[in-house]
Amino acid sequence: MFKNFFPSKILSITNNTINGLVILLVVVVVIGLTYSLFLSPPDYIQGDSVRIMYVHVPSSFIALSCFGFIGIASICNLIFKIKFMPLLAKSLSPIGCVFSLISIVTGSFWGKPTWGIWWVWDARLTSMAILLLFYIAYILTWKFINNFEKANKISSIIGIIGLFNLPVIKYSVDWWNTLHQPSSITLTSAPTIHYTMLVPLIIMFFGMIIYSLIIFLMRYKTEIMKFKLNKKKYHK
Repeated sequence: MFKNFFPSKILSITNNTINGLVILLVVVVVIGLTYSLFLSPPDYIQGDSVRIMYVHVPSSFIALSCFGFIGIASICNLIFKIKFMPLLAKSLSPIGCVFSLISIVTGSFWGKPTWGIWWVWDARLTSMAILLLFYIAYILTWKFINNFEKANKISSIIGIIGLFNLPVIKYSVDWWNTLHQPSSITLTSAPTIHYTMLVPLIIMFFGMIIYSLIIFLMRYKTEIMKFKLNKKKYHK
């Protein structure tokens, strides 16, 4: 019955492809950093500080995407009782937390030369800080609550509540007057960023996606092994 809880194909992918993903990661990141640091032009207003964008923007996107998946997984787990969802979400949470922190830190480094200040409590920055707190609360729930079912329920509630913060982050620059610039890339319109900056941005984005996938596969395998070792205690 335990086998039905977890997709076995993910385990086989972990064992068969992680070395290839590491090689691909190195290649993509080297190309991305070369474009970002040396080949892409400086911005006509922001100068070379715009190069922080190549880390800041992908980090922000991954942070939001990871929590979006955690929230959806929490709904599937809490309402539809899909048993493997908690471990998928639990494996993603540290990745999203790290990228949230990177987004905030790089945003501060970018904000200082652009705005003249490290931090302002505007809508975008504040909502990103709230996202980081949701990640921390989610991770700490699993860390300090030993009973699996209780930790599962509380973390799922945190994941679902945190979903409401995601549209606030996304549309904060449209709903309120903020220092943060509007999005340069959207699904409904053509990018407003020049291709000489768009290309390295996309390369760095894929590099961070590959890195996230590697860490996720490693953590997911570890979580399943831990669950197997402790399943009797978890199902009391």
